[in-house]
Amino acid sequence: MDIKKFREAGYAAIDKICDYYGSLETKPVIAQVEPGWLSKALPTEAPQKGEPFERVEEDFQKLILPGITHWQHPSFFAYFPSPVTFEGILGDLYSSSLSNPGFNWICSPACTELESVVMDWAAKLFGLQEEFHVASGKGGGVIMSTASEAALTALVAARSRFQTKYPDVPLEKLVIYGTTQTHIMGKKAAAILGLQFRPLKVIKGDNYSLRGKVLKKALEEDQRKGLKPFGLIATIGTTSSGAIDNVEEIGQILRDYPDIWLHVDAAWAGVVLSCPEYRDVAQLPAINKYATSFCTNFHKWGLVNFDASTLWVRERTDLTNALDLTPEYLRTKHGDSGAVIDYRNWQLPLGRKFRALKIWFVLRGFGVEGFQAHIRKGIKLAQLFADHLQLPSNVSPRFELVTPVSFSLVVFRLLPPGDRSEMATEEINELNKAYFARLSARSDSIFLVQTLLDDIFCIRFAVGAERTGPEHIGGAWKIIKEEAEGALEEWSKSTAKARL
Repeated sequence: MDIKKFREAGYAAIDKICDYYGSLETKPVIAQVEPGWLSKALPTEAPQKGEPFERVEEDFQKLILPGITHWQHPSFFAYFPSPVTFEGILGDLYSSSLSNPGFNWICSPACTELESVVMDWAAKLFGLQEEFHVASGKGGGVIMSTASEAALTALVAARSRFQTKYPDVPLEKLVIYGTTQTHIMGKKAAAILGLQFRPLKVIKGDNYSLRGKVLKKALEEDQRKGLKPFGLIATIGTTSSGAIDNVEEIGQILRDYPDIWLHVDAAWAGVVLSCPEYRDVAQLPAINKYATSFCTNFHKWGLVNFDASTLWVRERTDLTNALDLTPEYLRTKHGDSGAVIDYRNWQLPLGRKFRALKIWFVLRGFGVEGFQAHIRKGIKLAQLFADHLQLPSNVSPRFELVTPVSFSLVVFRLLPPGDRSEMATEEINELNKAYFARLSARSDSIFLVQTLLDDIFCIRFAVGAERTGPEHIGGAWKIIKEEAEGALEEWSKSTAKARL
């Protein structure tokens, strides 16, 4: 493909992308295909000779798009949002056109320096104190692929820091703490590192938040066993319940355990820190006071297309001491002098994408006010949905908020009629599993996912797509109410039959 053909294909691709977003609301939310459909439709080998790009693009429209679940659909309420903006798409396009691995400053100075600037912009947007800023010369931020990579990187640095101080402590004594609500990446990081992961039990009475007393008890127990906790993952906005760990209480306890690295994972909810009115709820004062590292994803609720996860550390040498391995062929006079950042020494892989470009495009295109407006809209729409659920007790169907609304996440379940005190949890769970199956059958119109909290089967409703508005919340509520009525009717028939 030469420049002329690329120009023509590029114009056509932009037109197709615009057509896609213009018709997005008319598409089924979830891909309506069966496993293995694509392998049956495609040849078993690559073509021997190149094909006209028009044919490739035609097959994209015909074969690939039908197998796409549309995360940008305004009725996508599953998992967490992953918005795409045209600013981000263009940033990704320019980044791809410049393709370079960015492992040191000289690879392309703009890649490194824009990342440092953008990470300080974001730190100020979220209210992180100056110690976390690149400009401080002490800490700083780096863009990674996912929050899982950020947590693993933080734990690698935490282990290195601990082992440097205590070289005689065997690895089998090292323990990573999380909670029973911590994302699975905590357990996976421990498995990768060959270490123990201890999930601390959090309870509904604390809204599934890790409290200081629970942490203190665990630390004292492990101390008696001769174990050495060296890292703790606290979460702001857990996946199942939106729980917010009490970082202030955690930090106070960790004052007596200064060797423990406190990593705050705010992958989904961290972007609410852009709105000053939510900073206390999202624990910003305590994060600034106690966190060793902090992570949030722009690619979840932050208007930047996947992938763009941001990690800040209080002390950058914690990363470089663990990860700076520089062979002769990677040495440069700029790096040797300490005049520049070589971001490869802040991460696990060698190479890296120019992700800063798309964050820069989005922040410039939306501005702080536009970014804040997007976050506030998501929170407002989630509350609107929660208001629909909170029907008077004498109205059917009845719903229960299983947890308090957490920013833009609502976790709920359907309640059976009558007195629930004599009903087993499993009986109510069976009703909700049947109800969720009915909702899942409406995948052309809505997409939700289930979760389990203290053996309670419940349903998550996460708002955050850029194109979602009040009308889509109303449409979702109509489906949710209709299917609840149908589930209750079936449940009543089956329970009546069981009594005969």
